[in-house]
Amino acid sequence: MFAVIKTGGKQYRVAANDLLKIEKLEAKVGDIVEIGNVLAHGEGENVTFGAPFVDGAMVTAEVVEQGKNRTVIAFKKRRRQNSRRKIGHRQLLTTVRIAEILLGGAKPSKKAAAKPEAKAEAKAEVAAEAKAEAAPKEPKAKKEAAPKAEAASGEEAKAAPLFKAPKGEPDDLTVIKGIGPVAAKDLAEQGIVTFAQLAKLTDKDVAKIDEHMPFSADQIKDWREQAKELAKK
Repeated sequence: MFAVIKTGGKQYRVAANDLLKIEKLEAKVGDIVEIGNVLAHGEGENVTFGAPFVDGAMVTAEVVEQGKNRTVIAFKKRRRQNSRRKIGHRQLLTTVRIAEILLGGAKPSKKAAAKPEAKAEAKAEVAAEAKAEAAPKEPKAKKEAAPKAEAASGEEAKAAPLFKAPKGEPDDLTVIKGIGPVAAKDLAEQGIVTFAQLAKLTDKDVAKIDEHMPFSADQIKDWREQAKELAKK
């Protein structure tokens, strides 16, 4: 016997003992979940269709694993707009094993027993909690100081500019065609503040800016050529 079920906005054709990956269900490993959205069921050529669901039909499944799908990257770039967007997504998935296909309002025959692995994990968690309670507690001030120090070091690493800004008065980079106030501010934050700096950028520097800032290599090379002329004045 097979059934067609709907869960997580998708439809699946299932039979007893099938392993299936579906969108995340709020359940623990070893739990029995009930899927009541049965669109059709049948055996051989005898198929019954619901409108949209079959009355009294239900599919039960045992949760085998909770996990994630592979990462999907969505990247969008608008030409000549200094605009890039990169977003990653990992769909949460639940792996289930189909236990029974029930018809006519029948109830599940039994609930899944706790697995030995689950029991061992529970014992380990209890032991870890007991050990933590028995261990001497650190002073509150010391505990709070560690996260603050880590946060401070993370902020310093994040704030480190790509280049070292020279001493003296900065140039007005907006004179260069294609550099507006926002782009000039972004360059200044990365240590680029003079025409001479832009003029002396190597191809390696251009690649570094292209990687870490929302400017293309072609844009930077064009600015470099303009800066060479301005630096002579």
